Amino acid sequence: MHIRTPLILAAIAATLSACQSEPRESYRPMPVAQQRIGVDGAWSDPNGIVSTFTAGTFSTRTTDTNQLLATGTYINVTDKLVEISMTSLVRNTQQKVNCALVTPSQLNCTTDKGAQFSLQRRA
Repeated sequence: MHIRTPLILAAIAATLSACQSEPRESYRPMPVAQQRIGVDGAWSDPNGIVSTFTAGTFSTRTTDTNQLLATGTYINVTDKLVEISMTSLVRNTQQKVNCALVTPSQLNCTTDKGAQFSLQRRA
């Protein structure tokens, strides 16, 4: 009986190893589109003017000729409010503009003279 026991155990082990199911697929979360925080990046208005916010600097250019229209700086007053100090190169004037980030892709702005405009985040 001593010879049969190891043979039986070996046969059982071989049978069980053959019955293993396929390895389970490990859980991998789906990549989530990262939403941008703040205003850094490119924004455009309905007239095709593109404003770029990068690390505290601000510029506005035309899309057709890439002509620089305005430059300046900006600060994040809160996570939803930005204050821009800009110089118009076209009019040779300076002004402040307050912008509210109403959605991650829409920026509503008001100049210190009361003019309002909206910008849409560019992809």
